[in-house]
Amino acid sequence: SIIRRQRQELKLLIAELKDRDKELNDMVAVHERHIQAWEDDRQKILTLAERCSLLSSELNEKNAVIKSLTKKLKLLESQHNDSKITLENTQQKFKELTQKVSDSSVHCQALEEKNQSLHCSILELSAKTGQLQAREQELLTMLQLKDKALIETTDQITEVTSKFKMLEGALRAAKLEEFSRNREQQDLKLTLNDVVFQVNKMKDVLSEKMKESSKHQEEISHLKQENGCLRSELILAVEEAQRKDQLYQFAKSKQVRIEKELSSLRQVCVKQQRDLHFLHVNLESSQDFRQ
Repeated sequence: SIIRRQRQELKLLIAELKDRDKELNDMVAVHERHIQAWEDDRQKILTLAERCSLLSSELNEKNAVIKSLTKKLKLLESQHNDSKITLENTQQKFKELTQKVSDSSVHCQALEEKNQSLHCSILELSAKTGQLQAREQELLTMLQLKDKALIETTDQITEVTSKFKMLEGALRAAKLEEFSRNREQQDLKLTLNDVVFQVNKMKDVLSEKMKESSKHQEEISHLKQENGCLRSELILAVEEAQRKDQLYQFAKSKQVRIEKELSSLRQVCVKQQRDLHFLHVNLESSQDFRQ
């Protein structure tokens, strides 16, 4: 009866050992699956960490690009302000030159009027000289015809010649004044041509400055658009990094839970190993008792 009872107990212990062995195999399989999942999560975390480092480097590069673009934008704005100042200065110079041209044109018109009046006076003097020459011819004919009135006519001839000499001196002075006026008019025309050339040159410079200002404005608008695109990309990258950080936190919490489960499973395995050792000892003692 003792042997039967021990056999019955041994059968029950063997069945319990088989059940425990099956449970241990299941737990080992679950533990292997957990370890595989933990390894997969670890690989994912490593890949996420690498991607986070890459994204941080890209973020730093984009920040550097944004800083350089902002510096370039400030430089272009300063250049645009300088071009505006130079444009205002050229406009002021253009106004001054137009005022000088208008003044010189008024002066030229006055000189032309004076020249016209001098020309009229020269024509009058030439007419008077013609009249005096005719008068002299008449007097000469009268001298040829009237030899008796030689003494009286000689006085008149001397007077007429003195008057003629005076008129010739006045004519020469008028011609010299006309020559000086013509020379002054030519000088004024040359200065007027120089002023017109400078005005045209300033117009060309003004048009070039306007074109350069329009180009700078286009480049500034393009840089502003590029800056907006980079800012939107930076915001998207930050959001993606935040999502990855959240995923990393989730994976970290999952890893903590898995470690807790592994520690509990280790404790269970230790307890089961102790039970198995105790069962083996009982089995050996029963076998010794049976022998």
